Amino acid sequence: MATVTTSAVRGANFVEVTRRALDILLAAVSLIALLPLMSLIALAIVLESGRPVFFSHTRLGLGGRPFRMYKFRKFHKDCSSNGLQLTLDGDARMTKIGRLLRATKLDELPQLWNVLIGDMSVIGPRPESTGYADCFKDGFEDVLKFKPGILGPTQVKFRDEAAYFPAVGDVDEFYRKVLFPIKARMDLDYYSGRSFLGDLGWLVQGILVTIGVHKPAAPHTAGKPHDTEPSRTRV
Repeated sequence: MATVTTSAVRGANFVEVTRRALDILLAAVSLIALLPLMSLIALAIVLESGRPVFFSHTRLGLGGRPFRMYKFRKFHKDCSSNGLQLTLDGDARMTKIGRLLRATKLDELPQLWNVLIGDMSVIGPRPESTGYADCFKDGFEDVLKFKPGILGPTQVKFRDEAAYFPAVGDVDEFYRKVLFPIKARMDLDYYSGRSFLGDLGWLVQGILVTIGVHKPAAPHTAGKPHDTEPSRTRV
């Protein structure tokens, strides 16, 4: 029994070390390859609204440990990073460049640095804001056993998450009671039995969805996509 347990632990450690090595490789290569694009984005932000170029926000990492997640700044520089975590399409706080970054998801590129330093993985559950820490209960806390990532099942399926928010009512409550449980179950279903091949599949899907080549099947929610009211999404 002890031999079997030791072998299982060694196997698990090998998988984690391999996954971490692949994360470092992918993040480093991507940062180098995307450096010209990221430099242009940084220049555009500075020319339009000055510095800072980056925005950081506290998120929940592996084991519930808080970390600073980085993005390109989408909002005017006088907006507090501790302000409202919901924003409307056409929000006055958002710059013109910010709207483009949000639409293309290019604001997420600095998270490659989070991957490089070990806060995040390329594939993993989307890290939640600390404001939603109380949602990790009744079994959903198991999501925190997995390192958060840039891409994954929920990031692909909810590429246009704002479309599922209700046109009227308490959006924050809707996220807590409806969307969060759906996303948590999706994460637990996949990551509890994940594989390298599966991760590769979500990596490819994530890239294709981000650039608009692939449109995933809409996840079932209690809410319905709407187009008559401004949509709202999390910062």
